[in-house]
Amino acid sequence: MNSNVNNFVINIATANGTGSQSSNLIILHTMFEMGIPVSGKNLFPSNISGLPTWFIIRASEAGYQAPGDKTDIQIIMNKDTWAKDVAALESGTIIIYNEDVKLPIEREDCLAFGMPMTKMARKINPKMAKLMANMYYVGGLAHILGINVDDVIKAVESQFKGKEKAIEMNMQAINEGIAFAAENWNIETEFKAESRTKNPDTFLIEGNEATALGSVYGGINMLSWYPITPSSSVAEGIIKWLPELRTAKDGGITCAVIQAEDELAAAGMVLGAGWAGGRGMTCTSGPGISLMSEFIGLSYFAEVPGVIWDVNRVGPSTGLPTRTQQGDLSMLYEASHGDTQHIVLIPGTVDECFEFGWRAFDYAEKYQTMIFGFSDLDLGMNRWPTEGFVYPETKMDRGKLIRNQKELDAVPNYGRYRDVDGDGIPYRTLPGSGIDPILYRGTGHDEDGIYSEDPIVYQKTMERLKRKIDGSRDDLPAPILREEERKELGIIFYGSMENTIKEIDDILESKGLSVSTCRVRALPYHSEVESFISRHNQNIVLEMNRDGQLFGILRKELPTSLLGKLHSVAYSDGMPPRARLYSEKIVNVLEEM
Repeated sequence: MNSNVNNFVINIATANGTGSQSSNLIILHTMFEMGIPVSGKNLFPSNISGLPTWFIIRASEAGYQAPGDKTDIQIIMNKDTWAKDVAALESGTIIIYNEDVKLPIEREDCLAFGMPMTKMARKINPKMAKLMANMYYVGGLAHILGINVDDVIKAVESQFKGKEKAIEMNMQAINEGIAFAAENWNIETEFKAESRTKNPDTFLIEGNEATALGSVYGGINMLSWYPITPSSSVAEGIIKWLPELRTAKDGGITCAVIQAEDELAAAGMVLGAGWAGGRGMTCTSGPGISLMSEFIGLSYFAEVPGVIWDVNRVGPSTGLPTRTQQGDLSMLYEASHGDTQHIVLIPGTVDECFEFGWRAFDYAEKYQTMIFGFSDLDLGMNRWPTEGFVYPETKMDRGKLIRNQKELDAVPNYGRYRDVDGDGIPYRTLPGSGIDPILYRGTGHDEDGIYSEDPIVYQKTMERLKRKIDGSRDDLPAPILREEERKELGIIFYGSMENTIKEIDDILESKGLSVSTCRVRALPYHSEVESFISRHNQNIVLEMNRDGQLFGILRKELPTSLLGKLHSVAYSDGMPPRARLYSEKIVNVLEEM
C-alpha cells in the first residue's frame, strides 16, 4: 500500500479577505465527505483584510489531527509571503502557484506548477476575479490528488447553498483548473486521496458552535456579550440558533440577548440574571476575564450562579489575538482578588463543548457560583468531526432552590448562607417568590446574610466556600484515562491537546516508551487524577503555556509524597501543538531526570 495515500499535508498561503476561506473549506469538506480522516487549521491575522493567512489541511489514515511536521503540497497565492513560504519548504515539496503574481519560484529541488489563475478567472467574471482565482487551485489540487469532480461538486453546493449562480461560476473555475493541470502539468505524484467508508451521521462543526448549541439546550435565559476574538462566534452561534430552537408559543424568543458596552457590563448582567433566577452567560477571552474579575469575586462571595466561557487566545496584553494557547487556566481557577477558587470545565472535543455547554448551567446553580468553560482558539474556531451530540434524559439541576413558603418551612433553621446539610452549599430564594428578605451580599456577612465584620464569622464563611468548591471534585467530569499495563510514564494533559495526544503517544511508543494518558476535564481536579499519578513511576504534565499552569496547580494541591513523580513540559508559540515537537520535549525532560 502506498503510504502517501490519504497521508499528506497541504499548506495554502493567501491573503485575508480574498475569499480563500471558501476554497479552503471546499477542499476540506470534499475530502471529509470522501471518508478521509482530515483536519483543517485556519491561521488568520488579527485584522479585517490584507494580511497573510494560511490554511493547513492534513489527511491522515491514522486519524492524526495535529498540523503535521512538514508540508507536502504548498499552494502560494500571496506575494507578501511568497519568498518566505518558498524558502521554508523541504526538498521534494509540490508547489502550486498563481503565475499572475509574477514572482519566481527559485527552488529546483521542488516540483513547481503554475497556473494563470487570476487571468482565467477574469474571463468568467472580471469583477469577481480576485475571489474566484482561488477556485483554480482547488481544481489543480483535485487533479494532483485524483479527486473525482463529483465529490467536489457536493462540497461546492454545500458551501454556496441556494446560490445557483455562485455554484455555476465556481464549478466552471474548478473544472477549468482541472483541465489546465491535466494538459500542462506533467506530474506523477505519490500523494493520492482515496475514498473510504464514511459514517453518514458524521459532520464537521466548530467548537464554538457546539458550545452555543449546548448552551441553548442548557436553558440559557440571558446572553450578554462584548465581541472579542476568538469567542464571538459562541455568541453568534447562540443568536443564530435561538429562533429555531428557543421560540415560545407566541413566537417570541425565550432568551434575552444583549451586546454590552464592555466586558464589565456583560459580567454584571450575568450576575443580575443569576440573582433573579435566570441562567445567564457571557463569552470572552483572557483580556475580558481580566476586566471581569471584580464581578467574578462578587459571584463567588455572594454565591450568585453564572457561566462565563473563556476561549483562550495568546496573551499577555493584546498578545496574538488570533493564535491559540492554554495560558488562562491559573487565572480562571483563582480569578479575582482575595482567596477564591472556581470550577473550570475543560472540553477537549466538540462533543464535550456541547456537553459542558449545558452542564455549566447545572453546576452553576447547584454550587451557586460562577462556572468557567475553558476552550481555546484551535478547538473553538476550527472544524472537527462529530457523530452528533448526546442529549441527557435528566432534567435541569436547579440546586438548593426554595420556590415558596412551603419549601422554606421544610428547611431547618434557614439562613441564606447557612450550611444545613454539611456540604457547604446553602439554600437560596428568588425575587418574586413571596419570601422576604432576599439577601445576597458581597460584603462580610453571617449565616443569615446580615452584614458582619466579625473575624470568626468571616473565617468560617471562607472555610465553607472552600469546602463547597472542593466538594465538587468528584461531581465534575472525570478524567479520560488510557492506561497501559506497564505503569512507566503517565502523561497528564487537558483541552485541545486531545487532538494531538494520539500521535504523541505513537511517537513515544516507537521510541520504546510505555505511555498512559490522563486528560483532565475539570478543576478542581477529580480524585482519579491523583490516583493516576500514584500508579505511574513518572508523570509529565503537558500543556500549551510557558509556565506549566496545571503543573503548578497540581504541585500546590497534591500530597507531598507524589511531587517527585511530577514533571512539566510546557511550551507555547501560538500554534496548535505539533506532535513531534512536544514528543521531543518530553524525551528531553526524561533524559534529564
